[in-house]
Amino acid sequence: MKGIVISMFLVLGTVHLMVHQGEAVECTQVNRLLAPCIPYLTGEATEPREECCRGVSDIKTLTPTTEDRQEACGCVKTAAAHIPNVDPAAAAALPTECKVDIGIPISKNTNCQDIK
Repeated sequence: MKGIVISMFLVLGTVHLMVHQGEAVECTQVNRLLAPCIPYLTGEATEPREECCRGVSDIKTLTPTTEDRQEACGCVKTAAAHIPNVDPAAAAALPTECKVDIGIPISKNTNCQDIK
């Protein structure tokens, strides 16, 4: 039992270190947070998994400023370009499906400089 509690604290500590509000956004973070969404985005799943929505929520926490959101937008566009079978409708619907307004349209065609 004691080992389980210690393991949980280690996991929570790791997650806390991964998502620090106000720090520079790195594409590796954004990619890691959205990786569980790939089955939904490619049509392999009809709805996003809980881990996916948790990642979307963490992106919201990670991007409190316009600059952060624009940087994350660029990361999303780059990642989407490397996954050729992303369904544009599923990508656009992801924040709504996860019930999280992240302030970043998920699309290969978004002009990230327009994000406020």
